[in-house]
Amino acid sequence: MIAPGESNTEGVAYHFPNKMGRILLLSMEEVMGQTGVNAVLNLANLRHFQANYPPNNFDMAFSFAESSRLIGALDEMYGVRGGQRLAERIGRSCFRLGIKDLGPMLGIADLAFRILPMMVKLRIGFEVFAEVFNKFSDHRVRLEENDHSFLWVIEQCGVCWERTTSYPSCHLAVGILQEALFWVSGGQNFDVTETFCIAMGDATCTIEIAKKPH
Repeated sequence: MIAPGESNTEGVAYHFPNKMGRILLLSMEEVMGQTGVNAVLNLANLRHFQANYPPNNFDMAFSFAESSRLIGALDEMYGVRGGQRLAERIGRSCFRLGIKDLGPMLGIADLAFRILPMMVKLRIGFEVFAEVFNKFSDHRVRLEENDHSFLWVIEQCGVCWERTTSYPSCHLAVGILQEALFWVSGGQNFDVTETFCIAMGDATCTIEIAKKPH
């Protein structure tokens, strides 16, 4: 039996900091209500988080196995499309709560950043957001781009960890990026689509982001 917080992949566990786990659960509560969160925690066999969210610190104690089970439970409870829509809404809430908490230390909320040209703001914003995951968690991200899109390439994914699906399953990450773009651009919406997913057997989870708003 796998204990809470452990992974069964080669005996290795990867983690987000408690702070990110707490933001995820608070965002679920904002979108679904406390009753909905408790139902998902029950289904995901994570009852130890009921009325006991992780503390607001950077201790690496919220496992990929736990975050992935939460997202998988959304699909199981609401169906794939319903679960994906909820995951995107939760992701958008995660960004809003996260930027309030982490924004002052990121250096992207001041006037100097706000007045930069749009494309420069997007590149800097993506670099900063990727650095947050790479520095504070085991979730590994790199950035690429082509003529039309930015590519958010997740090499080690805590959203779909150990899942096997026939569909892209990182809609939580899609929602986070949607809200990040909305925030950075001052209220514009961009197409954000997951094109590859490790849960589908791909080498990476790759999210394609249009360079121009729609």
